[in-house]
Amino acid sequence: MRQPLQKVLIPVLNPAMKDQLEKVEELIKSEVNVKEISYLIDTEGFIKKKIKPNFVALGKKLGSKMKAVSAALAQFTQEDISNLEKEGSYSLNIDGESVTIEVNEVDISSEDIPGWTVASKGALTVALDITITPELQQEGDAREFVNRIQKIRKDSGFELTDKINVVIDTSETLKNSLTTYKDYICAEILAENLYFQAITEGSGIEIDVNDNILQTIVSKKG
Repeated sequence: MRQPLQKVLIPVLNPAMKDQLEKVEELIKSEVNVKEISYLIDTEGFIKKKIKPNFVALGKKLGSKMKAVSAALAQFTQEDISNLEKEGSYSLNIDGESVTIEVNEVDISSEDIPGWTVASKGALTVALDITITPELQQEGDAREFVNRIQKIRKDSGFELTDKINVVIDTSETLKNSLTTYKDYICAEILAENLYFQAITEGSGIEIDVNDNILQTIVSKKG
């Protein structure tokens, strides 16, 4: 959760759904740590969905028609699935008889897309961009570092308002991340600055920041 991601796509079934999501958009972005939300009106060509009967829900209702309904669902197009989601039900012609299928009587899932992961629950589908750019990685490193220093503060018994000094002995890669987000880090951990210098082995505390091992010395200021 401390690794920010760039975007989440949410297919919307109707204007009311989009309006509801937009009202809490900032909360969603903050809670799931994404930079932006995009709304898809038509997922055709992007998110591919699959449908199959929920045998527990349909078994008693359909009886001998179960096999024919399963075959009909297997022929559903993306448009058919979308219509079922929007309307909540779909009428099938089975051996000359109309059979109505409710959306809660089927299982609809979405296929992952390269660079994205897709999940569905009920009428809601989300596609999350899981590509981590160098910029996102740096921010993720900074957030992870803050978490580690906050734990050291707690373990050391510091008060919430105590200012601290932080000395870091780390690789150039991680140093770049921490330098880029120095202001954010200092504000979060109540440090005036971050000092990068060699630390004698055993003198500092070893921490792991996204598989980067570093030594740090955290002391109360003043």
